[in-house]
Amino acid sequence: MDTAPNQTLYVSNLQEKIKKRELKQLLYALFGQFGKIVDIVAMRTDKLRGQAWIVYADITAATAALRGMQDFPFFDKPLRVSFAKSASHAVAPKKGGKGAKGKPPKAPAAVAAGGDAAAKAKQPADAAAAGGRQKAAAVDVGEPNAKLFVENLPAATTAAMLEMLFQQFPGCKEVTTVPAKPGIAFIEFETEMQATVAMTGLQGFKVTPQNSMTITYSK
Repeated sequence: MDTAPNQTLYVSNLQEKIKKRELKQLLYALFGQFGKIVDIVAMRTDKLRGQAWIVYADITAATAALRGMQDFPFFDKPLRVSFAKSASHAVAPKKGGKGAKGKPPKAPAAVAAGGDAAAKAKQPADAAAAGGRQKAAAVDVGEPNAKLFVENLPAATTAAMLEMLFQQFPGCKEVTTVPAKPGIAFIEFETEMQATVAMTGLQGFKVTPQNSMTITYSK
């Protein structure tokens, strides 16, 4: 029997060697494009390694993320995404807590869904996809070419995180960060058109709630 749609996604088949903090950053960057994320839980205990729970503010966003990220290649392993077996909660696991597969550790309080969840679930999935993007002001993107310049990234951004984001788009060849200058990166595509498609798709994307990417063509 399929689990009923709810605000919490259960994600498995994750690369187990990634540090917890980096894993949560990567998941936020990938899943945040579908809507507002309330919480991400990833634990390093033997029983919970390779799994995570992503809690959205509404079912519409969770549904869009499930459809969009199913089988997404994450460090060469396809993600397995499903609705969590418990109702949507802002998960706050107790120290040493254990959980069954697909069911997050106990949470102290439910997420405020903000209205009729059933009605929200009927909205087009595309509406949720806009949740992770801030409406970008007009940006002078420069002369079109196959290489993009990305700025306003959080200092902790890694090349792996950016690869996950930009490799959703065809033709992504290389991601280059600048250790001496955190917050910027260069993304090279095979063609100018492919670079333009990626720029359009990720312009204003919120890597964190405080950092919205600004993308221009590299000079």
